[in-house]
Amino acid sequence: MIDSEPNSIHHITALAGDAQRSADFYVKALGLRLVKRTVNQKDPLTYHLFYGNSKGSPGSTLTLFSWPMGIQGKPGPGEAVKIALAVPSHSMGFWAEQFGKEGIDFDGPYDRFGKQAFGFRDPDRMQLELVFDERVNQLSAPDQGTVPADVGIRGLFGTTLKLESHEGTEEVLTDVFRFRKRDQQNGALHYTTDALLGGSVIIEKAKPVPSARGRGSIDHIAFRARDLDELSQLREQVMKIGLFPSEIVDRHWFHSVYFSFAGSIHFEISTDGPGYTVDEDPETLGERLMLPPWLEPQREMIEKRLPPVKV
Repeated sequence: MIDSEPNSIHHITALAGDAQRSADFYVKALGLRLVKRTVNQKDPLTYHLFYGNSKGSPGSTLTLFSWPMGIQGKPGPGEAVKIALAVPSHSMGFWAEQFGKEGIDFDGPYDRFGKQAFGFRDPDRMQLELVFDERVNQLSAPDQGTVPADVGIRGLFGTTLKLESHEGTEEVLTDVFRFRKRDQQNGALHYTTDALLGGSVIIEKAKPVPSARGRGSIDHIAFRARDLDELSQLREQVMKIGLFPSEIVDRHWFHSVYFSFAGSIHFEISTDGPGYTVDEDPETLGERLMLPPWLEPQREMIEKRLPPVKV
């Protein structure tokens, strides 16, 4: 039986274009740390870069598949369309100045279910938000980044989904991941847990319109499982509501299960461990290309094909 500890988002993965351009934005402009430099395990000649807080703790990481030749994405119904990042409640003045210095256009502040927020986009036009949340003031931020630690990004606040119908996704959020429907604003539904990071999912009603998956699209949302036992239990719960999850997949830094609705958002469930420090010292996270053991025989070929990324 899964206990009452609040569940939350583990990480969110999106599609990017040029890896260096993304690194400059997320590390230099937003002050995140590159905590894992690796490759897409299904396409090992392309980067998979993980950005997060100093330790890359669960709930802090936004990860990007780099597809330099990919088309520009056009978000539509059945997708996650926005990633919200949690920042201290007292940091609004800093971020307004930082965005001005970096030439980042932003909207706000505006109300987002009772919290103030800024809306902006990354270099691939993916929608992002900074949510000013007093609950994360106590959490640490990257202490070796370009942004002062007292105002830095703490991790994920949550995500926004655009769906034609919310019922099936609501069942996953509430019955599997123990989110609660909290409130409604301008037709959007807000689901939360008590987790300090990654505890918010917003569902907005969407009409059927043409969309395209590409640069700036969000690929999937991963929710947390403490360990393999909980991952197995959550997988069984997904099956009980009539969905078809994958077998457990070893990703080296965590184990995962994948599932989705027909024509809807892709979900993942990922374990907290072993974690990003299983093969690197905490002080040197993200400094060199790390490969899971089964890709090590291809290292020479992979390194020759990947462009350098400097942070």
